[in-house]
Amino acid sequence: MSAADARPQPPVAEAIRADVARALAEDIGPGDVTAALIDPAARARARIVSREAAVLAGSPWAEACFRQLDPQVRIAWHRHDGDAIAADEVVCELAGNARALVAGERNALNFLQTLSGTATVTRSYVDAVAGTRARILDTRKTIPGLRLAQKYAVRCGGGHNHRMGLYDAILIKENHAVAAGGIGPAIRAARAASPGVFLDCEVESLDELREAIDAGADRVLLDEFSDAQLREAVALAAGRVPLEVSGSVNLEHVRQIAQTGVDCISIGALTKHVHAVDLSMRFEDA
Repeated sequence: MSAADARPQPPVAEAIRADVARALAEDIGPGDVTAALIDPAARARARIVSREAAVLAGSPWAEACFRQLDPQVRIAWHRHDGDAIAADEVVCELAGNARALVAGERNALNFLQTLSGTATVTRSYVDAVAGTRARILDTRKTIPGLRLAQKYAVRCGGGHNHRMGLYDAILIKENHAVAAGGIGPAIRAARAASPGVFLDCEVESLDELREAIDAGADRVLLDEFSDAQLREAVALAAGRVPLEVSGSVNLEHVRQIAQTGVDCISIGALTKHVHAVDLSMRFEDA
């Protein structure tokens, strides 16, 4: 397998175009009145530079920002999504219509900064659990309208995706179980309603874990378990069902969680607590 084949695959092009069209319409509206001061035929060259160390993500969205404004723009990426980038490193070089470059700059950087932020924090968690069996998962706690983009960024950081939405997997949480009469009845009802769909079930005690395993859950989510309880849960499950941990996970504690022997750790902060990476775009002198 080539390095390119191993890279995370972005969403389909139409989804990226839709994200970008929405962002450009929000920003430019009927026209960029500041860019109007530039000769419409003027050409320019520019560079996007990282001001801090990070993991790059979002290049398809950034590229689409410029291509929707200037289909002939030339973009040369020096780093690819999933690559580590250093402070003051040139990430890419652009050449095209000057008005298009300045009009697309902010949105291109918004996508790159936000998605690189998600990829960067994901990589820190992935590195923290290296050598254990645990995989780092995201959640549905994403920026509205940017779920596919953020989940792609998680993959760029070496993490894995939980369900994309409410349509592609079942996750029985406390309220579902209460409404259905308990964990066992909830699992059986879900199996009857959606046979063959992956089923994850949240539990809050070892007794509930036993019930979820006996009812045939595909994976069990251990919510707010202590490390000692996690080790008990791993012994109880004995490999019969994968175990996922969620709730109050932070970078300082995640390796201790992973060392209990659980299979997955889902972390809402990967996509919810976004710290944008510092990137900038500068025109080159004519």
